[in-house]
Amino acid sequence: MFDVLVYLYENYWRPDACPDHAQLTRKLSAMGFESDEIEEALSWLDGLATAAESYVGEQKPGSLRVYSNAEQEHLGEDSIGFVSFLESAGVLPPSMREMVIDRATAIPGGPVDLEDLKIIVLMVFWSLGEEPDALILDELFVAEEDRLIH
Repeated sequence: MFDVLVYLYENYWRPDACPDHAQLTRKLSAMGFESDEIEEALSWLDGLATAAESYVGEQKPGSLRVYSNAEQEHLGEDSIGFVSFLESAGVLPPSMREMVIDRATAIPGGPVDLEDLKIIVLMVFWSLGEEPDALILDELFVAEEDRLIH
């Protein structure tokens, strides 16, 4: 599923640039993606579209997000830490954080792999038509061992 999501991000500037599901399914199949992988990705994207439609403004400063036990188990320590890092860096507002958590908990199994969570974060930005800044893109895509320390 995540390969399909990355393909969509790389090939369609915004969600509204994507063709309808039937045409997109044919195109993805022609690209070599498996039908169950396509179906899962499109279903997940429908949930993302619903979350984007209900996207609300900012929460009050000083508000605190408390993760339920189920969320902690499903997301895992690394994913929660990464979401907290992005939020504290000021690049993931609370309303977008909730979209990330919603879409991460929609992934079966758990805990969510950190690399998969990074794709989810990217897709949340994409669904809202926002481009993450270069530093965040670097954090999302450059492996830790490949980073140059200045």
